[in-house]
Amino acid sequence: MRKESRRVRAGGRPPAVWTGRATNRFQWVAAVAGAAFMGLGITLAVESPWTSGTAALVMAVFGCVAAGLLVLFGTLAFVHVEVRVDDRAMEVRCGHIGVPRRTIPFTEVVDADYAPRVTPRHWGGWGYRWSPDRGTAVIVRRGEGLVLRLADGRSFTVTVDGAEGAVDSIRGQLRHPAPPQTPAGA
Repeated sequence: MRKESRRVRAGGRPPAVWTGRATNRFQWVAAVAGAAFMGLGITLAVESPWTSGTAALVMAVFGCVAAGLLVLFGTLAFVHVEVRVDDRAMEVRCGHIGVPRRTIPFTEVVDADYAPRVTPRHWGGWGYRWSPDRGTAVIVRRGEGLVLRLADGRSFTVTVDGAEGAVDSIRGQLRHPAPPQTPAGA
């Protein structure tokens, strides 16, 4: 947890930027399994003594490589999540390349709540999730998280370490919105 996120600057304003992250090391096991499927597909393609026919071989190779790619890249996208809160929005970036990414401007946020126990089981698994009754979530592990209540009645949940600090920062930004920026050159 970042201790600086709890401090309040002069004038009652929260810190300019709060950052946090959450990691799920178990996802690396699934990524290794995906790589193993790809390896199996490549091995079948190169060293295949199959006598069942070419169609069966092509389907087996394609199936193993496709399943391996889906598992490998699907899990690597959710090995960790980074959350950044500044004076205008909250940005959530997943995985090593930051995709999927979502930016939620504070003009769309009504409030933020701390969730002490968010579990993948309640959302149907890890990853980018949607539920008609609960809204959208980015779940990379079980544990603490934050819930944004949006102006359109939906919610957005994300698991992140130091979620209480993020909630404090968001609530501070909602109480003290950033002044409008004038366009450059105006």
